[in-house]
Amino acid sequence: MVNNPDPPGRIVVVDDDPTVADVVGRYLIRDGHTVECVHDGYEALRRVAEAPPDLVVLDLMLPGMDGLEVCRRLRARWPIPVVMLTALGDETDRLVGFETGADDYVTKPFSPRELALRVRSVLRRSRGSGLPDKQPGLGAIKDGDLLVDLAAHEVRSRGELIQLTSREYDLLVFLMQNPRKAFTREQLLQDVWSWTFGDTSTVTVHVRRLREKLEPDPTMPRRIVTVWGVGYRYEPEAA
Repeated sequence: MVNNPDPPGRIVVVDDDPTVADVVGRYLIRDGHTVECVHDGYEALRRVAEAPPDLVVLDLMLPGMDGLEVCRRLRARWPIPVVMLTALGDETDRLVGFETGADDYVTKPFSPRELALRVRSVLRRSRGSGLPDKQPGLGAIKDGDLLVDLAAHEVRSRGELIQLTSREYDLLVFLMQNPRKAFTREQLLQDVWSWTFGDTSTVTVHVRRLREKLEPDPTMPRRIVTVWGVGYRYEPEAA
């Protein structure tokens, strides 16, 4: 077993290729996780409903119901992190996956070890330990009617719970912990995603999703604002 300092998780792997599912499952088991492999979207949704796992590794190309539809249905009912797999390398496919709510995206062929590291990273973030708390002792970040409970890993706006993916949550926390500081997309990709390279349009998609969930008018954002020629910054409402 790989020496993993993070607590293991229960993971459902959804892939119609038994060989891929077996390889992915073996590496995740070596990393300490409990793994169940299923081979179509309907079966995956049934198993998740019976016993929600800590994370789902989901292939995009599935028979009957594709991975995007499975991800949509998962997102509608459960705040379970999703790492999406695909044999397609087109940027559009990656962006659609993130739009649907995937937390991370790995393109086939991939290194099983890299996938295991991505899974570990997403699990860590979903459990609330992905970013340091820069306000120790407080346990929360508050700005006007927006409250982020760091201990509970929850976000509330006007008292109502807002469902965020782990990446959306991390991006919001990072920006709120660095108010009025402009970040490029490359900086956010490195600081929030821990990627030293990658598609910066991923950041654009997540900013748009946050605005849709948090801003009264996402077309005229007041909190997560665009800094033209640079990137984005968080503008506090509280004085």
